[in-house]
Amino acid sequence: MSGAAVGQVGVAEIGVTGLAVMGRNLARNFARHGYTVALHNRSFAKTQSLVADHGDEGTFVASETMADFVASLARPRKVVVMVKAGGPTDAVIDELLPLLDEGDIVIDAGNAHFPDTRRREETLRARGLHFVGSGVSGGEEGALNGPSIMPGGSRESYAVLGPILEDIAAKVDGVPCCTYVGSDGAGHFVKMVHNGIEYADMQLIAEAYDLLKQGLGASAAEIATIFAEWNEGDLESFLIEITADVLAHVDAATGEAFVDVVLDQAEQKGTGRWTVQNALDLGVPITGIAEATFARALSGSVPQRAAAAALHGEAGEWDVSDRAAFVEDVRLALYASKVVAYSQGFDQIAAASAEFGWDIDRGAMARIWRGGCIIRARFLNRITEAYERDADLPLLLADPYFTQAVAAGVPSWRRVVSQAALNGVPAPAFSSSLAYYDGVRAARLPAALIQAQRDFFGAHTYRRTDRDGTFHTEWTGDRTETAL
Repeated sequence: MSGAAVGQVGVAEIGVTGLAVMGRNLARNFARHGYTVALHNRSFAKTQSLVADHGDEGTFVASETMADFVASLARPRKVVVMVKAGGPTDAVIDELLPLLDEGDIVIDAGNAHFPDTRRREETLRARGLHFVGSGVSGGEEGALNGPSIMPGGSRESYAVLGPILEDIAAKVDGVPCCTYVGSDGAGHFVKMVHNGIEYADMQLIAEAYDLLKQGLGASAAEIATIFAEWNEGDLESFLIEITADVLAHVDAATGEAFVDVVLDQAEQKGTGRWTVQNALDLGVPITGIAEATFARALSGSVPQRAAAAALHGEAGEWDVSDRAAFVEDVRLALYASKVVAYSQGFDQIAAASAEFGWDIDRGAMARIWRGGCIIRARFLNRITEAYERDADLPLLLADPYFTQAVAAGVPSWRRVVSQAALNGVPAPAFSSSLAYYDGVRAARLPAALIQAQRDFFGAHTYRRTDRDGTFHTEWTGDRTETAL
């Protein structure tokens, strides 16, 4: 049977409410895998449109009202909510609640903020219902053809829902890019960090492009060729691949390189900011992600950028004598900086997992990011292997593979960052990543002075290197030291 089956009671195996692009494509993905899919949208015309356009892809049960939609689902009902995060999601849940029965499962597959997910999960659990906050990455193409899926919630809900999600997820080496992440908000938290890493990855690629453009005077088409070559090696990834495509594209209206006619103001939907805000709460340094987020904010700071036209840079003239060597330096600096961004992101996941009792398997997260998602990349295999060697690895950079891989690029990294500074080319993500690398490996940091200052003006105490305990110096008195 295919197409629409209106009004059939209890026959659909899963339902989707909210049929914008992502919801529409997820529904089609379920149907293509043989599931009978219940459909609902606030505008019934959109539901009818999906069935008219794609009814031959599987069996859909179209409903005009939420009550009919819920009635068309087999028990335990599995409802995927695909509406705008925040208030609209709460409104749909409120409409669903009176219609559901104990054991039913509500899945929020949007980009919800994880504290909202934790709140909703607690509320529904008190009513005998399961709430699954699930990250879904891969954009509209991934939703249709196989995304990376990061579901959180109860293990009982995953026992029911997991096989369906694993079925529709992307596969790498036959392994689904979907696994149970952890309780309540764990799935949406991991998706948030995924997006933060995505911000850093995109900013680093943009900086690499800018360095090649400024240093070599290369055209977009020439740089496209460089990125296409990089995509054949260790940097192979979805983002590198599409970068080459974007840079090679010619604007039909002007005949210019497409990238040169796009306004240089990068927008954001908020997940990067959430990632940085949470890292500050947890005390985790995610400098690459933070700089990438601030770089987007800077690009949109139109009045400030206009006023800054009067500022003097006193930059040197860039003269690259060895083109191939410079390209290789940028490649190695990009790889090292990307490793730092991922390392910081996994540190944040570990910290939140400990804070909220999620017991997240970082190796499993790397494994499900290998396909379907925006940050899918060859070196995620290496990250998976690193956590398989040591599930409690305190620092990804300290894994033997990454220690050696990054070390090989450090001289290039330093040259690129110094040349960018000398020639007035902003490279905040490259620079902050190198600073983090040097900071985390330093035998001793100037933080000792900061702590001494804090004790001076605020009696915040300090610890010593030569004996245990906490101490305070009477700075405004006789400067005697007291053990506390």
